[in-house]
Parts: sequence; C-alpha cells; structure tokens
Amino acid sequence: MKVELLGAMDYTKLENIFKDVQNSENLISQVKQLETDRNASIVSAAANLSRFDGNVFEALKKAENQPFEENIKHIKRVVKLGHESIMDHDYCVFAIQDVSPVIEQTIIAERFSSFTIKSRREVDFSKVGYYTPLFRGVDGKELSNNEFIKLEYQQYMNTLFQKYDLFLKQGIEKEDARFILPYCYHSNIIMGVDVHTLKDMIIKFIKTKYANIQELKEFGYRLYEIAKVKAPYIIDEIDKVEPKYEDNVDVYLAKNIKNKNYKILTEPKLLNSTTYVDDAILISAIMRRYQYDHEYATRVYKELCRKNENFKLELMQKIAFESDQLELTQVSFEFQIPLSFAVLTHLTRHRTHDIMIPDFVPVVDLLQYKMPPKIKNICPEEFHKVFELNNEMYHHFKEDYKVCSEDLIYFTLSGNMVNIITNMNGKTVKHILGLRECTRAQWETREMAIGMHKEIDTLQNAQVFSKILGPTCTTKGYCKEGKRSCGRILTLQK
Repeated sequence: MKVELLGAMDYTKLENIFKDVQNSENLISQVKQLETDRNASIVSAAANLSRFDGNVFEALKKAENQPFEENIKHIKRVVKLGHESIMDHDYCVFAIQDVSPVIEQTIIAERFSSFTIKSRREVDFSKVGYYTPLFRGVDGKELSNNEFIKLEYQQYMNTLFQKYDLFLKQGIEKEDARFILPYCYHSNIIMGVDVHTLKDMIIKFIKTKYANIQELKEFGYRLYEIAKVKAPYIIDEIDKVEPKYEDNVDVYLAKNIKNKNYKILTEPKLLNSTTYVDDAILISAIMRRYQYDHEYATRVYKELCRKNENFKLELMQKIAFESDQLELTQVSFEFQIPLSFAVLTHLTRHRTHDIMIPDFVPVVDLLQYKMPPKIKNICPEEFHKVFELNNEMYHHFKEDYKVCSEDLIYFTLSGNMVNIITNMNGKTVKHILGLRECTRAQWETREMAIGMHKEIDTLQNAQVFSKILGPTCTTKGYCKEGKRSCGRILTLQK
C-alpha cells in the first residue's frame, strides 16, 4: 500500500530545477511548508471571518501575518467550540496505490470523498497483484501457522487470476471476466477530500469497527501520519475519540435475529416514494415562481390542467430539459436493488443519492452470484466451478484454520451479489436512468435502470415524470454517443 499527498506543485520538477542550487533539499522543504502554511492561514481566516469587523481580505491578511503555530492554535480553539465547517477550506488530494476494493468500496459507501478509480471494464487486471492479510483467529491474534496459511491463500488467489486471464484468452471481454476477480486485487485511486471529512475518515478507520479490518486500519494510520504534517489541527480531535470496535446496532440485532440466511432480489424494488409525484413536481414549479401558498398554487395548477390537456407533460418537459431541474428534487424514491460487486461502483459513483451497502463482515453468501450473459454462452460450467470452489476455500479457511471473519472478506468475488438500499430524489433518478438505460451502458447497470424505471411506471401519479426518464434518444430525440451510437436514434427518427 502506498498513500501519498499530492501537493499544489510537482516537487519532482522542483528538484530538477533546484538540483544545482546549494541546499536544494532545504529549499524544496520550505516550499512544501509554505503550501501548508497557506492552507492553515485560509482556515484561520475562515475561523475569524464570522466575528471579524473587517472584510474577507483583511481577515486573510491578518492570518497570513501570523506564525503558522499561532494559526494552528486559533483553528484548534474554534474547532473545539464545534465550528468544524472551517476545515472544509483545506483540501487534500491523495494518490493511493495497491489497495484492495475493500478500501475503495468503504470510501465510496461512506460518501467520504470524490474519487477516480482504475476501470475494470477497460484494463487487464491479471497481473495487478493482490492484498494478503496477516491471518488472525477469532480472538484477533495472529495464528501460529500464519505463514503456512498465507502460502495456501496466495497459491489459491493465483489460480483465480490465471482463470481470469484464461477467460480473456477465450474471447470474454474484461468487463465480464472481472466477475471472478477476488476482492483482494489491487486497485489504484485518486481521492480528493476536505480536511473536515479527512478527520471523520481517519476516526472511522482507526477508532470504530472498521479498524477490525487490518487493511482499513493501516490505511487510516497512513492518512493520520500525513495529517500530522498537513493539518495538525485535527490531530487533537482524533486523539480524544475513544475507540469503540463494536457497533451497538450490530450487537443489539444479533441478539434478536438468529436467521442469517437471505435471498438476493431478482430485480429492483421500489420501497417508498412521494405519494403524488407528478403533482408535487409541477405545483412546486408554480410555488417557486409566484410565491403562492400550496393551497392556492394547487387551485391554479388544476385550473391550468383543465384548460390544456397537455399542460402537465409540457411543463414537466420544460422543467426537465429547459431549466435547472430543481423541482425534480422535491420528490424522492427509495429502492432496494440487487447488484454484483463488479458493478456496485457504477451506482455508488453517483454521489447525489443516499446509499446503504451491506458491511463486508459478516461475509456475504458466496454462492449467490451473477453470471454475465456472454459467459453463459461460452463457458457457464467453468464459471460455476469458480464460485463453488471459492465457497469451499472460504469454509476451509474458516473452519479448518479458524480464521476470523475480517480476514476472510477477501474471498468475496466481484460477481457475488448484495441487496443495497438507496434513496434518490427525482433529479438523481433522471440523471442515472439517462446514463444507464442507454444501450451503450454496462449490461447489468442497464438491467438495473430498466427495472427501476418499470417500478416508477407502476405509480399512478408518476406517469408524466416517467416520460422524461431514459436515454436522450427517447427523451430528447438525439444521441450523445456520436460514432459509438447503437443506431437506435435512426430508428426512432424514422
């Protein structure tokens, strides 16, 4: 694992520029410190601003004229009073190399950061390497035969990557072959995060149940060490938090629920939604522009509907395609959606919806998985055997070696399925279905989007809203894919 803070400057280039200058290392170190000083002065100025008589530039100048240590002290004082939002102004970008999707998925699921991840659809992952945990028993202590267990684990994981490579050679595309990749494979990420969120992230990874997963704990401490230099004002706030490695909800439910078996849904299911979707969107457009109270706006709306039978559709289309779409945010939809780990990122990357993903511990049911249609046509038996053997290996490590659950999570395969829950407003639904219902979208996410759209179609008062959902070829009459178009737009135009 390698975690590095990316500065505002390219320090390698600075080294080349200053290589002939005496004490160049010291000079570069000073440049780095100037960058840290600058960020601290901005946060300190933000801490002053709300109660400062002068303007924003005077507040900034005051902070710039103070020593770094004085700004840090001032920030700490304000943060202790509960005004943590000032830390949002200090932003960090990290390069993260050779971490497993366990870190990737936890970052995404918690909505901690902005992120860019190496695509498994486009890149060959047969030789990227993988994470090997220090195998522990249920008591959390390293097993005495740890090195032997590691060797068997590595031999097995090598066979999975060889099988992935074989699938590629059989003509299976990367986006489908990835379904057998184990969740220990190495991922690479660029992550952007403000220091306020960085503080919460570090606490999560080193002071809560997430710390029971070695890799997450190590990642948290890597960030902690960087924060001591980059944003020392958050260290006291992190240190004062008492570790709690059990979640009270987990403990309470475990006492009351004995049946741990579950079934993966066959398609997305709408759990809850705004009662009158069309009316809520269209009436809010009138209220927004004329400041009418809801009762009067409703009377105006009904009168306009009586006068023009196309009024609802015309107004909905103008909101969706000719405005800022804010009215669409006034309605919400809660879905439970079955997804493979392989495509989970395709949904979670949309950060404008609230999503709940099952924890890695306890390990998911490894015999519930998704088979890509193309694999079903080429080598379905080979695919089934991969998942059956993987389940056997998991139980072998669990029952014969007594490995703890936190170290067994890496047996999860990308094709294994989970039921996730998400809550989206209408604008987010429109955006996601616009991308994912397109025939160019990844096949599983397209199935998901079509299933979500069908569920919305079942609502009596969402029929007009439903008409603005889907790819641009059906909603706007044009295709955004250019030369990569599937050609459907030509059929629609005819």
